[in-house]
Amino acid sequence: MNIILLSGGSGKRLWPLSNDTRSKQFLKLLKNEDNQYESMLQRVYRQIKQVDSNSNIIVATVASQIDSIKNQLKEQAEIVLEPERRDTFPAIALACSYLYLEKGLSVDEAVLVIPVDPYADIEYFETLIKMEQAVLQNQADMVLMGIKPTYPSAKYGYMTPNMDKGRIFQNANIYPVESFTEKPSEEKASVIIKDGAVWNCGVFAFKLRYMKDIIKDRYGVFSSYQEIYRNYSKLKKISFDYEVVEKADSVAMIPYEGYWKDLGTWNTLTEEMKEPNIGTVIIGEGTNNTNVINELSIPVVALGMEDVVIAASPDGILVSNKHKSSYLKPYVEGLDNRPMYEERRWGDYKVLDYCKYSDDMKSLTKHMTILKGNGVSYQSHKYRDEIWTIVDGTGDLLIEGHIRNVRRGDVAYITKGQKHALRATTDLHFIEVQIGEELIEEDIEKFEWDWESK
Repeated sequence: MNIILLSGGSGKRLWPLSNDTRSKQFLKLLKNEDNQYESMLQRVYRQIKQVDSNSNIIVATVASQIDSIKNQLKEQAEIVLEPERRDTFPAIALACSYLYLEKGLSVDEAVLVIPVDPYADIEYFETLIKMEQAVLQNQADMVLMGIKPTYPSAKYGYMTPNMDKGRIFQNANIYPVESFTEKPSEEKASVIIKDGAVWNCGVFAFKLRYMKDIIKDRYGVFSSYQEIYRNYSKLKKISFDYEVVEKADSVAMIPYEGYWKDLGTWNTLTEEMKEPNIGTVIIGEGTNNTNVINELSIPVVALGMEDVVIAASPDGILVSNKHKSSYLKPYVEGLDNRPMYEERRWGDYKVLDYCKYSDDMKSLTKHMTILKGNGVSYQSHKYRDEIWTIVDGTGDLLIEGHIRNVRRGDVAYITKGQKHALRATTDLHFIEVQIGEELIEEDIEKFEWDWESK
């Protein structure tokens, strides 16, 4: 299978664990069959490979998510980088052009597009194979997955199939789609569900030729991947459903009737957590149906709590009734604080303290972890000095071309303009203190350095 995983969004509904760089699909709150914590991204990738070990998976994403994807998928990750965040149509168009123009796939190959974060049984991914075969054997130009609604929801789009014209295709039912309804009211959803409408869960299958012709005919570009990349801002900022699916002449649906859930809110996510509490948590008398997720180094104590979710991270603390937690987004959209935790391809960092002083100088303190064999780039800063204190592990410190070994207790002073880097020979933990009038992540100039040749 050729699969495009759409990875976007900031996941404000799972604040404070999710932020602008750490979207919900990267949160390691689910447990796999080996009882190890994994993220939604890792779970979906694993399930795809379980049904088709030779599948060709491309992740379409934005720059802020690249490090998290590479960290979690390691060398398996193949990424198509969107120049800017627009919508699902331009993201899919760019990924398709990459498959055809860069990877050399035939225009007669089938492509499947799925979100990066469905929580479903393995049969969901087996349905993808049926969708692929339906497209390859010209059952329809566009084949979608339909999920039987469990309740009338205003959060999802719907499609109404023609049940009378259904047919059997390779042990699967396939139905032509008559109409689409995008996020109706609950009252209208109840009516169309009685007429046979199913949830449109954002899973699409089509031949690569189909998208190639759309991009070329409607936008006049498809001569090279670089051309489409340069003209990305000219692609209409619109959903794939509106620009492609609802304009298609031949659309069919294959139903999936197994377990499926959108883990987009705390109340739905906590229902799938195998352990009610994560981190340093003390649950006291009279506490029922309560989940506590604590990423801080201080304890959280819950007493007499009923139907509550508590989430604590460096970005903030949430205490909410589980049902009300689905209405969280408007309350945190106005928060513009910098992310206090970020996952990078070399490891991660957590902000411990931020201070502004009377002379307008500022300090920012981070706990940073570099995983064995990884390192931060050779870089310099224009506006800040840095002090690094190694607290655990060993590594190689590079300052202005000079390398020295470092271990627990070593301290490095790095002044503005000095080129510096750090590589971990074991997992390396250190405290970084930034001091300056302007402390921003963008204050960085990178330089080439080849550790292996030194």
